[in-house]
Amino acid sequence: MYLTWLDNNSWLIDLDEVRILLDPWLVGPLTVGNQEWLLKVTHRTPPAIPDRVDLILLSQGLEDHAHVETLKALDKAIPVVCSPNAVSLVTGLGYGSVTALAHDETYTHETYTHKGVSIQAFPGSPIGPFLTENAYVLTGQTEGTRLYYEPHGFHAPALADLAPVDVAIAPLMTVKLPLVGAIIQGQESAVDLARSLCLRYLLPTGAGQAVDYAGLLPSLLKGEGGPAECRALLAQAGLATEVLEPKPGDCLSIAPASSPETPSVAA
Repeated sequence: MYLTWLDNNSWLIDLDEVRILLDPWLVGPLTVGNQEWLLKVTHRTPPAIPDRVDLILLSQGLEDHAHVETLKALDKAIPVVCSPNAVSLVTGLGYGSVTALAHDETYTHETYTHKGVSIQAFPGSPIGPFLTENAYVLTGQTEGTRLYYEPHGFHAPALADLAPVDVAIAPLMTVKLPLVGAIIQGQESAVDLARSLCLRYLLPTGAGQAVDYAGLLPSLLKGEGGPAECRALLAQAGLATEVLEPKPGDCLSIAPASSPETPSVAA
């Protein structure tokens, strides 16, 4: 498994020779409802569009996960797997192969040389009173290597049935909004996740590093915790899960659990 962090919630995942672009934001600014006065996030150096993408995977239909300008720039022939909330957006942009995954449903992407990757959807982030977006478990069909992703820290109890899982990509910082409370659950939620999934590795997501923020919303948000605090809580809980901290553009190589190799990083 190779994991490249493209900053914010965007990842490039290579698993069993399937290259998956997850929640991509690569082109132009990131806003909320095109209201730049509320939020405008810009890349200092925009990430390059990968030269090969076999599948686009979207966890939510919101702009920071289904970024319109990026989706416009990508090849519309690439298959898309997404939450039901993102379907109308993606089909409206001209993508021809779109699979909506409801919770507990599974999609398998096969290749000619490998058995491929299965993607199972689980309940993820609650968006309003009547909508819960997707979390995903990706499983390589050759070695059984597993990756879990949920970008807001809302993890379903049913995940424990899948343990052990090799890697989880989840927020390690709690973000609170006045009068609302935590909109992203960080380190304590991540430690509970590590315990339930018997995780080998935990990677932070969402906390953009090579980006600049503007607008009203960033001034209202309060962040607590992070990777260091998460490591301390993992140690207190007696868990062996290792927190990895890639920089934007780093590619992490994760060997199967049966291998003695440790994770390596290539910039």
